[in-house]
Amino acid sequence: MSAARDPSLGGPYVGALMRMTWQWVWERIYAGVATAGYDDITRAHIAIFRYPTPEWRRPTEIAEQLQISKQSVHELISHLEQQGYLTREPDPTDGRARIIRFTDRGHELGRTINQLAHAAELHIAHLLGDRRFAQLRLALEELATKLSNA
Repeated sequence: MSAARDPSLGGPYVGALMRMTWQWVWERIYAGVATAGYDDITRAHIAIFRYPTPEWRRPTEIAEQLQISKQSVHELISHLEQQGYLTREPDPTDGRARIIRFTDRGHELGRTINQLAHAAELHIAHLLGDRRFAQLRLALEELATKLSNA
């Protein structure tokens, strides 16, 4: 018997549930970043810092990961560069291309985002309990691996 939801019942389906959880985590991260004093960036800028980070990557790769236009990524990266979070340097494998490098300030922001994501994960673990959270994490890791290989 399938554990999938009966379509006659309607949503929320697992995708919606994952999105709702992701949005909760995202809001916690953004609120924490703002509280930490990073008032010169928006939610869109923080997306640049999500896993995997953009360091040593080309802006076109970041656009693909975020599923936004190259122009939008260029604007976000330009703002982050102007604010001192990152630099664009020549790609050692292709001098015509640029790669992203974090400045000290960018590394600081990255650590802050990572700590906030970890705190959100700990809160979810507290809500579910250790055993159920471990099962959830294991299932999500397995799903991510299988979907990336599909």
